[in-house]
Amino acid sequence: MQEIVQKYYGETLTGSQDLQTNACCTDAGLPDFVKPLLARVHADVQTRYYGCGLVLPELLQGLTILDLGCGAGRDVYVLSQLTGETGQVIGVDMTEEQLTVARQHEKYHQKAFGYKRSNVRFLHGYIERLHELELADASVDVIVSNCVINLAPDKAAVLREAFRVLKPGGELYFSDVYSDRRIPMELTHDPVLYGECLSGALYWNDFLQLSRKHGFTDPRLVDDRPIAISNPELAEKTGNIGFYSATYRLFKLHDLELAWKITGNQ
Repeated sequence: MQEIVQKYYGETLTGSQDLQTNACCTDAGLPDFVKPLLARVHADVQTRYYGCGLVLPELLQGLTILDLGCGAGRDVYVLSQLTGETGQVIGVDMTEEQLTVARQHEKYHQKAFGYKRSNVRFLHGYIERLHELELADASVDVIVSNCVINLAPDKAAVLREAFRVLKPGGELYFSDVYSDRRIPMELTHDPVLYGECLSGALYWNDFLQLSRKHGFTDPRLVDDRPIAISNPELAEKTGNIGFYSATYRLFKLHDLELAWKITGNQ
């Protein structure tokens, strides 16, 4: 399935106009403070954007940020402006064609932002295997992910690795696609449905249980909206399954905070 996704995003799609649904290409509810930052991102990078919504805190000055599934780097370059030159943004993606676009425009953005040195880094690898990229335990302040975890075959490994690299008190902000029931196995093998962020979606309740199992004891829903499938062929395949684009905020609690949660003293 990883090879299918790599081919879909590296070869099949040449830009957001090639997508067959709006599941993984929308900026609904984009925060106002992000819009002027986005306007400074190179047009070539924006053209290769496939996401269902960027969510992040405003105060990121000097922090280390990790973008899971950074693609061509759109969100990395937005975050780069928020962390400032003293911060760092690390983008991880498994599709080399996407990363090539991101790296080609690194100097452009450094100059546009007025930085003496670049504060971004792009790594080729899998978000389920961050340890292979030598990302150390408790080394990241904030993780963001924009419509990517649904594409990962091993979602438990993604959450486990995210928890590992986050510092105590760190947060994971991500938008993703979810379903109102479990996806039938035969649909998960459909390359278009999977590539369009639909058949790899997690059932709501399964996601909540998985988050808590891997250390994120207090998952919080920030926003959600239904996804309409306008492609008749894909709509027929998915039948009555309801899909939603949702934003979550997960916390890696400090030990003291975790103890209070466990004992019920909130």
